[in-house]
Amino acid sequence: MKIDRLIGILSILLQEEKTTAPELAERFEVSRRTINRDIEDLCKAGIPIRTAQGTGGGISIMDGYRMDRTILTSKDMQMILAGLRSLDSVSGSRYYEQLMEKIQTGSSEFISGRDSILIDLSSWHRDTLSPKIGLIQDAIELKKTIRFQYYSPGGDTEREIEPYYLIFKWTSWYVYGYCLLRNDFRLFKLNRMDNISHVASFTGNREVPMPDLSNKKVFPAKDRVKAVFDSSMKWQLVEEYGVDSFTEMDDGSLLFEHEYADDEGLIAWMLSCRDKVTVLEPERIREKLYQITSEIAIRYEGDKK
Repeated sequence: MKIDRLIGILSILLQEEKTTAPELAERFEVSRRTINRDIEDLCKAGIPIRTAQGTGGGISIMDGYRMDRTILTSKDMQMILAGLRSLDSVSGSRYYEQLMEKIQTGSSEFISGRDSILIDLSSWHRDTLSPKIGLIQDAIELKKTIRFQYYSPGGDTEREIEPYYLIFKWTSWYVYGYCLLRNDFRLFKLNRMDNISHVASFTGNREVPMPDLSNKKVFPAKDRVKAVFDSSMKWQLVEEYGVDSFTEMDDGSLLFEHEYADDEGLIAWMLSCRDKVTVLEPERIREKLYQITSEIAIRYEGDKK
């Protein structure tokens, strides 16, 4: 669409000191005549574009031009600043803080009211997480593979990947990339990565699918658990699974039924609930919990002797 192309041309002119009609024509897959008409339309819209012929010539925006920010509302600006502030909470540099300062400069009269949305993406691991995020961002921008030690339930492995996306989801940070060991796209949790380093340049010609981050894709259901929780655990069930995840029984206990992705995760959760839960199904989970708690009891009984 023409409007999309005009916005694209304006974006390029704002970011680059100078470009040419042939370059724009190739980039947007249109003729030079079409680009010339687009430049005329931008000039008519009040954008001070200048063109120069001959060697060293080209198309550029006059020095000192600033876009009219009235196309954004005060609420729009608040949302932009909230997003930048959230990224700054995990950044190891002052980049996003400086970017916010640029946006706010001369706009104090435009941004009205107090901040109403505060997003903090930092964690207990900020000191180690921020350098990882910065290093992976650089690798994505420079098209460099990264090598790292990865710790997972299946064991420790050394991986090398072509990184494409940094992702924040499920309260954690991940990198999505093409794993040279598995020859497939994979999602890696940053907190499980260690000794990250840039390795080699890659072409970036690979067709990269958008990562499917749906729970059903990343955590496919393995089985269904049926358990009875003490009434004191209602808040946790509501927080984790919602008010419709259980049925309140006559005695006040809570009958919980839900799909789950892996046995180990379910067992760890049930053990964290101590004596406030009784698993009814599946039987193998009951047996595993009995085995684990029996071994724990033996260990602590031995310490008393």
